[in-house]
Amino acid sequence: MAELGDNVDRATFDQILEMDESEEDREFSKPLILGFFEQAEETFVKMDFALKHANMKELYSLGHFLKGSSATLGFTKVRDSCQIIQQYGNGVTLDNTPEPNQDVCIAQITKALAQAKKDMEELKRLLLVFFNGEM
Repeated sequence: MAELGDNVDRATFDQILEMDESEEDREFSKPLILGFFEQAEETFVKMDFALKHANMKELYSLGHFLKGSSATLGFTKVRDSCQIIQQYGNGVTLDNTPEPNQDVCIAQITKALAQAKKDMEELKRLLLVFFNGEM
C-alpha cells in the first residue's frame, strides 16, 4: 500500500479493507469510499459558500464534520486540512491560542480549503489505481 503514500493512514485504512468479504469485489470499502467522496464534494461546496460569507461558525462545523469522516477512513492529508479549517473557524490557531483577527482566520481557511481539495483529487487518483480503476 506504499502507493498511497502519506495520504492514507495504513492501519486505519486496513481496518476498513478487512471488512470486505472479497479483495476482488471490495463490496464494503468501495461504496464507503465513494460515499465519502460525494460527501466531501458537497461539504466543499458548503465551505466555499460559508467562506464567501465569512460564516465562521459554519466553517468550524463543516471542518469538524469532514475532519471526522476523513479520519475514520484514514485520509490523513484531508483530515489535517480540515483540522485547520475547524480551528480557524473557531477563531483559534492550531496551538489553541485565540486568533482575534478574522482576516487571518479567513486567509488560513482559504489556504487549507484549497489544500484539502488538492489532496482530495490526489487521493481519488491514488484510490482509483488501488481499486484497479473501478470506482
